[in-house]
Parts: sequence; structure tokens; C-alpha cells
Amino acid sequence: MLTSGGDAPGMNAAIRAIVRKGISVGLEVLGVQRGYAGLIGADFLQMGLSSVADVIQRGGTVLHTARSEEFRAPEGRARAVENLRRHGVEGLIIVGGDGSFRGAQALGAAGVAAVAIPGSIDNDIYGTELSIGFDTAVNNVVEAINKIRDTASSHERTFVIEVMGRDTGFIALYAGLAGGAESILIPEVPFSLDEVCDRLVRGRDRGKRHSLILVAEGVGSGIAVGEEIRRRTGFETRVTVLGHLQRGGSPTATDRYIASLMGARAVELLVEGRPGKMVGMAGGGVVERDLTEVIGRKKEFDPALYQLALTLSV
Repeated sequence: MLTSGGDAPGMNAAIRAIVRKGISVGLEVLGVQRGYAGLIGADFLQMGLSSVADVIQRGGTVLHTARSEEFRAPEGRARAVENLRRHGVEGLIIVGGDGSFRGAQALGAAGVAAVAIPGSIDNDIYGTELSIGFDTAVNNVVEAINKIRDTASSHERTFVIEVMGRDTGFIALYAGLAGGAESILIPEVPFSLDEVCDRLVRGRDRGKRHSLILVAEGVGSGIAVGEEIRRRTGFETRVTVLGHLQRGGSPTATDRYIASLMGARAVELLVEGRPGKMVGMAGGGVVERDLTEVIGRKKEFDPALYQLALTLSV
């Protein structure tokens, strides 16, 4: 098994589940350190029951993660496959996002039985309602919103908070709805700064003395948005860029729960001889999707949820 791409809280819970489920059905489990780079470098680690003790509550990934340009080349993938065969590896579980899934698909084409688990704080993976790390990231943002609101209220200021979300705005939308942000700017919805400023002015006219604007990084710089709001409205405005604070910390119960379910099911799929799948969550339970169905597809955005956030933030 390996973790690849951006780290996500809950990956360690998945690693723990894979190791202990695998051992329970008589498998020998190897961990690959540093993702696909570790496959090319044969950086393998024997995993036992005690190797995953006291990791379920830890953020990040104990197997580490790295991006590998070398794996993108046919020569790099050939070395990875050779190393797997030389070490007698019969199946591989990969925890990561769309790019990691493409690696799993490439290995499958080379004869490696691979199963994928969605791990991404952006929750942008098609075919699953939740990916590992998203719930923790949203809670991290809401916690920051709560603290910033105290200062915004005390000083009667407008605060702009920039959150992660280069291509999708799920973190901003969910955290903005849960945190009561006055405006939420995300890549999926065109926005007008004139409209944002009008909402701020209307709120001030009826007595609102502070406001919070959530900006997904994919729509632009939070600093630039804050400067423009200050210029257009004259309101005292401050900007906070949360950055990698959103990725860290102990995973929530939800992330530990779904990671444990998906990790165990991924092992079962390999034992059943059903590779080429992604294990996801839907309707409160575990589901399986063909990787060919998942890779390259954009997760649908719910415009009704966005409209609800606007309605409730008046």
C-alpha cells in the first residue's frame, strides 16, 4: 500500500485498517514509503500489527507522500512494476486523489492488481460523497472562522478568509455554510465583487457591524479581494490566508470512520480478485466504482447548497 499526492487527515486510519485487515485474512503487508517515488526506489517497509499502533489519531501519513515525475515516464513505471514483482507483491492499495488513481490505472494495465481509496481534503473525487480528510479540513476552517469572528465582532471589521480549493470550492462552501459567512467565492460560481460589496453595505445599513467573506484560492487571491473590498466600501478589512493549517491536525471521527471502512473493503476486493476499483462512500455506506468510471470526471456541484448558504447569511 502507499499514500500519494497531498496528505489528508485520516490516511493513517486507512493504513491501520489495511494492515490489520490484511493480516487478519492471512496476508503479508508491505508499506511503500513516499508514494510512487518509493515504488521506483523499492522503499518498502514490512508492516505488522504493532507498526500501526497509536496512528489512528495522527494527521498526515506515516508512510509519507511525494510527487514523482519519474513515475509518469514509461521507464519509471517499468521499474516500479519490476520492484513489485521482485518483492512478490500480488496486490497494491493506493490512497490519494485523481493523479494517484491514474497511477493505479497505469499499473493495472501493466498487470498489477490495484485498488484505490480517495484521500483528498478537497473532496473533489468523482464517485464518492466523502474523501478522506475533507471533514477534518472543513472543521479546521470552521474553527478558524469561529476565532476570527470574535475579533471581527470586537473591532467591527470585515474579514476575508482564503481557504484551499484550486479547482473546486467544496471546502469553502461547506465551511462557509457551517460558519455563517456572508459571501462565499468559489470556482464553480461566477461572482461579482460589486454584488459582494453591495451585500456588505446592505448589511451595515441594517446594523450589521462585522462580516466574513470566504474565498477559495481558485478564484484568486484573498489579499487582492480584501484590498478591493476596502477600496470600494471604505470598510476596515483584514485578510487571513489559512493555507496548510487546513491539512493538519488530528482527523475527525468521521474521517477515521470512513478511512477504516474503505481500507478494510479495499483489502477484501483484492482478496476477491476484483482489482481496478475505487472504494468510496455513498448513502452512508461503502460503494465500489470502476477506476475507468472515476478518473478524469468532475464531481458535481450542488447549486442549491450554495443558494442556501446565501439565503442564510443575509
